[in-house]
Amino acid sequence: MSYFSGCEETKAASFFTSPDKVTFVVRDTSFRQIFEVPEYRFDDICPDDRVIDIGANVGAFCIRASRRSPHITAVEPVTASLLRENILINNIPARVIEAALGDGDPAVVTWDDQHVLTPTYPLREIIGLAGGCDFLKCDCEGAEWHIVPEDLKGIRRIEMELHIPPISGPPRVSLLDYISRYYDFEIERKPVHAALGVMGVLHAKRKE
Repeated sequence: MSYFSGCEETKAASFFTSPDKVTFVVRDTSFRQIFEVPEYRFDDICPDDRVIDIGANVGAFCIRASRRSPHITAVEPVTASLLRENILINNIPARVIEAALGDGDPAVVTWDDQHVLTPTYPLREIIGLAGGCDFLKCDCEGAEWHIVPEDLKGIRRIEMELHIPPISGPPRVSLLDYISRYYDFEIERKPVHAALGVMGVLHAKRKE
């Protein structure tokens, strides 16, 4: 994961182009701007897949996913203005929902030193707003445990960062049980994950 970290948000901007030709607006901010997402596997996105990117940050995943499917919905509560800029300069057909995954009540979401009071939506409502979901990417700093297991019905593929204390509360056992029952999956772990409050990255494909 590579990122840009600054101090204060300003109007001045520069640009960064990744080796795979994704261009990002770079601004001085109090939060990290994620440009690379090598931890996620998405080369199996199909052209007709409806892709939802929860915790889209500034677009590193959804912009690349749009090269495989034009049906992209990005959900982001903190960095949505930069996300929209990056979607525009890369000329991709993505919809942005400026909100967070949650229980439906407004919540304060924190990303580094940025704190935002934002609407939240349960996963089923996000799926409804997106017109469906075949491929779900989710990195939302512990809010994944708000997912009601049955809301995953119909989702073929999941790429999700799973969090543990101190980032999140305890894992939702019923969600892990549902994934174990209905998906073939792997949780990819690295030595630094536990110290950072991360259980690992879930790669899951729905069983036939």
